[in-house]
Amino acid sequence: MNTSNGPLSGVKVVEFCQVAAGPFCGMLLADYGAQVVKIEPPEGDTLRQWPPIHDGDSENFASLNRAKQSIALDLKNPADLEVARRLVLEADVLVENNRAGAMERLGLGWSWCRAHKPALIYCAISAYGQDGPRAGEGGFDLTMQAAAGVMSVTGEPEGAPVKCGVPISDFTAGLYAAFSIAAALARLRADPAGGGCHIDVPMFATTLAVGALQTSEYFGTGRNPRRLGSAHPRNAPYQAFRCADGWFAIAAGNQKLWRAVCAVTGLPQLLDDPRFATTALRAEHQAALKDVLEIRFADSGADDWVGRFAAAGVPSAPINGFAEALADPQAEHLQLVRPMKLPHGRDTRTVACPVRFDGAVLPVDTRPPALNEHGAALRGTAPTEAAR
Repeated sequence: MNTSNGPLSGVKVVEFCQVAAGPFCGMLLADYGAQVVKIEPPEGDTLRQWPPIHDGDSENFASLNRAKQSIALDLKNPADLEVARRLVLEADVLVENNRAGAMERLGLGWSWCRAHKPALIYCAISAYGQDGPRAGEGGFDLTMQAAAGVMSVTGEPEGAPVKCGVPISDFTAGLYAAFSIAAALARLRADPAGGGCHIDVPMFATTLAVGALQTSEYFGTGRNPRRLGSAHPRNAPYQAFRCADGWFAIAAGNQKLWRAVCAVTGLPQLLDDPRFATTALRAEHQAALKDVLEIRFADSGADDWVGRFAAAGVPSAPINGFAEALADPQAEHLQLVRPMKLPHGRDTRTVACPVRFDGAVLPVDTRPPALNEHGAALRGTAPTEAAR
């Protein structure tokens, strides 16, 4: 399978998005075969200014905008607005991640789209949603992690609040948006007379939604979950441990794995310790358990312990940096890293679509567009006729 006959082949998308959440959604759709036209302001997507930058090309921008076409339009200019509206009318999907109400003020909101193209699937990603008491507020990944509780459970127990190092609020919203668009397309294909729809993706809500284990803990106990560093509130040993040359992680979340941990460490007496008799008790006494295990782990290095636990079937891993993770033999087997050529010719690499269909990777187009690279073609022809 290639992108020309991928599951979204033939779908046309216009993307009015900047930075991360919306562009990530658009890239996912492009990976699966959709034709995505990125409509940028004259100065370009803000992410184009984020380093590392080589010959004017941002690798951060490239990582979220492969396989798209770019046209720069000033939507406050009547002529450019008409170009944008024509592109919308030729599309199946519109994705935007502006503040609630911004697209309506520009004349490209759901009311105009529904009136002029009832079959359009309109997906709006925003901080807090399109209506409600906080709809007008903006937000970025940091403030969404803060507002939706993620920072309250991230970091060491006595430490300052810490955000997740990966922008999970941005990418969670993008994933929910892409999944919802695919579902809406499936419904429309099954019933073409059913018309399009408006999809409202609030980052605040999608971040709360993936905190299901934490919200369920609160619903069940009435207490806020707390920061535990790398530990788990209901499993142990299930965290990062210090050893002779650094740190490594093990996840022994059931009795069988616990017995294997005791065998590998040569500490069979722990099986008879009443503090550690069950998963729940080990979680309750995990600080004491960590102290006992780390005395033993000080005898050897991370690679040795990871190898021993792997041989015993206990999930374990070194604390990799991204360089080490990308060099993992499994990453090579999955063909995650692909070559990428930036618009000005620099050769680099990217992590491509991680999903396989029928055992095969998606042969995605990894090249990102230069700002307004397809402007002339898109202004003068339909997107299907525009050359890359």
